[in-house]
Amino acid sequence: MKKRRLTKQDPLLTSSYEYHLPDGLIATHPAHPRDHAKLLVYNRSDQSITHTRFDRLNDFLPSECAIIFNDTKVIKARLYGKKESGGAVELLINRPLNAHTINVYIKGRVKCGTVLSFDSNVKAIVTALHEDGSREVTFFLSDTLLRFEELLPLLDKIGHIPLPPYLGREDNSEDESEYQSVFAAHEGAVAAPTASLHFTDELFTQLCEHHSHAFVTLHVGSGTFKPVECTTITDHPMHSEYFEISEKSLDLIQGSAPLLCVGTTSTRTVEYHVRTDESQGQANLFLHPHNPPLRVDHLLTNFHLPRSTLLMLVSSFMGLEETHRLYQEAINEKYRFFSYGDAMLIL
Repeated sequence: MKKRRLTKQDPLLTSSYEYHLPDGLIATHPAHPRDHAKLLVYNRSDQSITHTRFDRLNDFLPSECAIIFNDTKVIKARLYGKKESGGAVELLINRPLNAHTINVYIKGRVKCGTVLSFDSNVKAIVTALHEDGSREVTFFLSDTLLRFEELLPLLDKIGHIPLPPYLGREDNSEDESEYQSVFAAHEGAVAAPTASLHFTDELFTQLCEHHSHAFVTLHVGSGTFKPVECTTITDHPMHSEYFEISEKSLDLIQGSAPLLCVGTTSTRTVEYHVRTDESQGQANLFLHPHNPPLRVDHLLTNFHLPRSTLLMLVSSFMGLEETHRLYQEAINEKYRFFSYGDAMLIL
């Protein structure tokens, strides 16, 4: 990849969110222990940067801030199977559209009516093809039509952890626990809320003892990895994901305490509610420097892909120029990037 000099650019141009990342800084495996990942702390009040370790997180949090976590649980959303012709297929579940219809991505040519066979007598029939490359399928166990909640325990037996493609490897037994937060509770995500992956049980308990906290649920979809391909970021069709906000979270959101959101997913959930007053449904909020957060004060997040909506969300907190400065600092200090990488706290 040609190296690009990081300069001040127009925050509405997709090209402004490009940066060069040496391949060796992509984290292909998690840190051990989880909370020994690096943590870059950025204070917006004086633009200072502190380099520390994630297990010291509580030392930097304002004592009065409340914390919102995303308690979604990653499902084994990747399936390997065959068509009736014998050709191999790979299916990635994206999200359920209703009780029986599921939006998926399929590697391998299919048409409406194509039957896909998987282990344990699980089958899927393709019912619709979409221009964005996704497909709709219905799942069966032998000849019995399955509801999504009936499919989940079968996925646990025959599916694979849907690791992001940039990890460049197949999932293994370690990923079953490491690509999941210690507070994951509600099945439905096909990608992990990665800032949450740094918490051990001990650190999570410690944080909750010192701060008011609550959970939202946003089932992260595969659209989170989709790069912005439009010239202007506001032309990007933002993906939607199912969310629910608990009563306790609503109390914190509607209260006066400063809010720290753990991850971009909980941030988008809170900010979607603030704009719509909805507490359940499909969220498709796109945060960027021209659409900054209205309620969330602090963000804990990982380091994200170039040209991604996640990088644009980070820029909505501190502007494009500062985002580039911090990312270059992280690169200089050999931080590990992306899902299994290190973290950043924005105060």
